[in-house]
Amino acid sequence: MGLQPLEFSDCYLDSPWFRERVRAHEVELERTNKFIKELIKDGKNLIAATKSLSAAQRKFAHSLRDFKFEFIGDAETDDERCIDASLREFSNFLKNLEEQREIMALSVTETLIKPLEKFRKEQLGAVKEEKKKFDKETEKNYSLIDKHLNLSAKKKDSHLQEADVQVEQNRQHFYELSLEYVCKLQEIQERKKFEFVEPMLSFFQGMFTFYHQGHELAKDFNHYKMELQINIQNTRNRFEGTRSEVEELMNKIRQNPKDHKRASQFTAEGYLYVQEKRPAPFGSSWVKHYCMYRKAAKKFNMIPFEHRSGGKLGDGEVFFLRECTKRHTDSIDRRFCFDVEVADRPGVALTMQAFSEEERKQWLEALGGKEALLHSFNRAIIPRPEGSAQLDKMGFTILKKCISAVETRGINDQGLYRVVGVSSKVQRLLSLLMDVKTCNELDLENSSEWEVKTITSALKQYLRSLPEPLMTYELHGDFIVPAKSGSPESRANAIHFLVHKLPEKNKEMLDILVKHLTNVSNHSKQNLMTVANLGVVFGPTLMRPQEETVAAIMDLKFQNIVVEILIENYEKIFRTLPDATPPESVSQSPPNAPPRQSKRQGQRTKRPVAVYNLCLQLEDGDSPNPSKEDTPTSSLDSLSSPSPTTATVQGLPGPDRNHLVADGDWASAVASQTRPPMVQWLNPQSPTALSCSPAATPPSPKLSPFLSCPPAAPADKPPESVTSRKARAVYPCEAEHSSELSFEIGAIFEDVQTSREPGWLEGTLNGKRGLIPQNYVKLL
Repeated sequence: MGLQPLEFSDCYLDSPWFRERVRAHEVELERTNKFIKELIKDGKNLIAATKSLSAAQRKFAHSLRDFKFEFIGDAETDDERCIDASLREFSNFLKNLEEQREIMALSVTETLIKPLEKFRKEQLGAVKEEKKKFDKETEKNYSLIDKHLNLSAKKKDSHLQEADVQVEQNRQHFYELSLEYVCKLQEIQERKKFEFVEPMLSFFQGMFTFYHQGHELAKDFNHYKMELQINIQNTRNRFEGTRSEVEELMNKIRQNPKDHKRASQFTAEGYLYVQEKRPAPFGSSWVKHYCMYRKAAKKFNMIPFEHRSGGKLGDGEVFFLRECTKRHTDSIDRRFCFDVEVADRPGVALTMQAFSEEERKQWLEALGGKEALLHSFNRAIIPRPEGSAQLDKMGFTILKKCISAVETRGINDQGLYRVVGVSSKVQRLLSLLMDVKTCNELDLENSSEWEVKTITSALKQYLRSLPEPLMTYELHGDFIVPAKSGSPESRANAIHFLVHKLPEKNKEMLDILVKHLTNVSNHSKQNLMTVANLGVVFGPTLMRPQEETVAAIMDLKFQNIVVEILIENYEKIFRTLPDATPPESVSQSPPNAPPRQSKRQGQRTKRPVAVYNLCLQLEDGDSPNPSKEDTPTSSLDSLSSPSPTTATVQGLPGPDRNHLVADGDWASAVASQTRPPMVQWLNPQSPTALSCSPAATPPSPKLSPFLSCPPAAPADKPPESVTSRKARAVYPCEAEHSSELSFEIGAIFEDVQTSREPGWLEGTLNGKRGLIPQNYVKLL
């Protein structure tokens, strides 16, 4: 479990647990700050001390290996897992280069030191300043409340009213600052992954160029670099979508904080001042407690908590309520007070003070006092207002009309569905489409009045206007679960099963839409809308949680993955029936089985995805030419053709201007941007590109889990040979590549020989020859 999300609604409660979560985020950022500071120092050592280069690299590698990113929520995407694992991969590369010390000719300052210093100064530094403001306002706010609550009730009404207004204004200012600080804390936690890893990636590219002896290793790193660049870009894209949703939720809560309270197990909860009597002559004192009350059990919990002492949490007290009585100012020289009588201690009554008259009325209602409000502390899920869009005959007509027009007129338009239309035109078109009289008269296929981007925006707006998302509130959580873990096959099976649990109309409309999106992705070479990009666009459109919270928004990236799975597996999901029993959404490893050294954990079907800022030149004859049957349907039109020249793909229109590259057996295209490339990935003394023979596709156990091409065995270290013999499987194994064999325990392999892949054998099983993990079998 990573860091817990910070809910904006908790800013108004400011509970002890909210402060604990804020502190956990602050500690993690401080840890990151110290780590980056140390990393910058290590990087400067590489430049300043050539003779100590090897020692500096070891320290650098050690720092990378020991650091691990924390994440918000309960799971990470595959891209985030790859980013998290990237630091350990970088560490491994450094260790292999220690023996090949050479003078580093390229300056590390521009590629590593400055970006990290900029991130530390502008991002982490900004958070530190926000923290100072937050702590200062916390002190000021609760000091003013203390002072205000100590005002005598006998003062003039005008004086008391003026004091009330001043306190309320100060509280609102504090809440505003708290909201901004919480938003900034969570933004920097998400941002730091790609902001930190990108300079690291650039640093490694520049360094490998100068190691001629590590030419084969540099080729391997080039493959990993491209995979990681894709992971970073996908994470960046999801971050942008998540950030906009978080900001929208924050603005909603800022406008109506009471309408966005989270569901709670307590009837009432919040801060109260409790009078504590002391022996004479000390009198009594008022201590702030965080109080929680369950009406059904009449159980009252209160925990002393002082914000100004660094958030010190005291020992809690639990009792059962007998009755509650309002205190008037003629009996006590404090306002907003009420008495609580303890059931199990007859004659014992506690005097408590709320922050305001409104809060006192709320507590009286919850505790069964005489005065009550019409509203309750019970927090329910806020239903979304129903729109005019419905899953009826008219809805299907709208969908089919828009899809037909898009496929006729704009299937090759760049940025299809990502480039939005003018809002007024979109609303006018949607109103015409939703009117029975005008809908049949509209000819979107032949009319030049309506731009394609207006039609696509109207289609998305219709889907968002449905009273319930197309993939339903009920199944929302079920769809998210398989996207968080498991193998590609288990994910597809789980989504397949869930789609067929949808209501018939929902499934029918989803079928029509996903078939269209599959067609759009098949034209991604022209329209630049890959499966990943379509997932970003349609994830929030087809799926959304019933309750808007930060935790739900953090799952937005998994909604995108669900849509990607639908598009990639359209024929299977919508044209075949699922198994009668629910599939396992997470594939389990066999007990006691050794880890496969080349396991690609969580890697989905290969497809074109968004890439940017790459510079790669292909060597003549090295461009891959994958067979059609080995290529996913969604990628056929996106794979680069075999060409000896560099393939440059145009940028995607829109604010992000993301660049796309096809991901076949290995990526053969590059994307160029207006900003300078991170590093030229060519040996300065040799124009030969760092490329890999397409014939060597099986994964090598000694390589990164994402590398497709093994290094050639050194001439002076031939691989240990195994003469032709039989072997028996001691663990089950599922193939992850077309060149590997799947088998169960006890399977007998014929003609087993040493493979050129370190850690692998070659053998024949049931007439098929392929690769076998050496640690999964026993030679006979």
